[in-house]
Amino acid sequence: MTTTKTPRQDIYSRITDQIIGALESGVKPWTQPWDATHAAGPVSKPLRFNGEGYSGINVLTLWASAMERSFAAPIWMTFKQARELGGHVRKGEKGAPVVYANTIVKTETDEASGDDVDRTIPFMKGYTVFNVDQIEGLPAHYYAIASGVENPDERDAKAEAFFASVGAKVVTGGNSAYYRIDTDHIQMPAFESFLGAQRYYATLAHESVHWTRHADRLDRSFGRKRFGDQGYAREELVAELGAAFLCADLGLELCDRDDHAAYIGSWLKVLKNDKRAIFSAAAHAQRAADYLHGLQVRDRAAA
Repeated sequence: MTTTKTPRQDIYSRITDQIIGALESGVKPWTQPWDATHAAGPVSKPLRFNGEGYSGINVLTLWASAMERSFAAPIWMTFKQARELGGHVRKGEKGAPVVYANTIVKTETDEASGDDVDRTIPFMKGYTVFNVDQIEGLPAHYYAIASGVENPDERDAKAEAFFASVGAKVVTGGNSAYYRIDTDHIQMPAFESFLGAQRYYATLAHESVHWTRHADRLDRSFGRKRFGDQGYAREELVAELGAAFLCADLGLELCDRDDHAAYIGSWLKVLKNDKRAIFSAAAHAQRAADYLHGLQVRDRAAA
C-alpha cells in the first residue's frame, strides 16, 4: 500500500530532520548561529526583509540554515521580495524552509439545530526564503557591517532591567543554577562566579523560562513525573530554546552550557519519536519568551 504525504507532513519532517541532523553532528542550532560582523547586531533572531523578527519554529530552522552555510547576515526574504527590492538571488542558490500558520473560519450548518455555526480550522503552509548573503543587488543597508562590540564582562543595563522587571524571586548563592517549583524561586550563583556576563544572563534566561511553567503562569508540565523522563527532556528543550530566543531579543550571546551536553541524546529520542515535538517545543518557548516580554510592557504601563 502506498501513502501520500501532505504538504504539512512534509514540512514537519523536513524541519525536524534538519534539527536532528544538526544535533547528531554535535551542534545545537540555537547556540550562537550568528556572526558578530553584521550591523543587525552581534546576536539576532532571523529577520524578515522589513526588519520584523521571525518567531517559533522559524527561528530554529533559519538559525540551523545559517549555521550550515556560514551566513553572516540574519536577514531573509523570498525570491519575489528580493526582486521587488532590486536584487536577485544568485543562480543555483538553495533556499531555506519556513512555515506560516494561521486559522480560517468556515461557516457550516449544524445538523441538529439547522443553525449556521462558525468552525475555526488551523492550517500551516511552507515556503522558501533566501539569506541576503545569497542575494545580489539589494540596497546597501542589507549588507552593512557593525562598527564595534561591547565589553562582555560588564553588566548589561538592558538585560538587568529586563530580568528585574520579570519579578521572579531570585536567590543568589551556591554553585548551581536551577528553578524550584515548590518554593517558586530561581537559584543563581553570584554574578562574579560566571566566566563572563554573557554566561550569567544566558543562565538566568534559561531559569526564567523554567519559571514560566508554574501553574500560576503558563502551567506547563508535559506529564513530567521524575528527573530524566521524557517530560523532563521536553521541558529542558523548551527552556533551552526560550533562553536562545530571549538572548537574541536582548542582544546577548547564548553560551553553551556544559551540563546540557548530556541532554542531546534525550532530545534526539523525543524528536525521532515525534515529528511535531520540535514545533511544540518552539511554540512553548516562544510563548514563554512572549510572557516574559509581556511583564515588561505591564511594568512600563504601571510606571
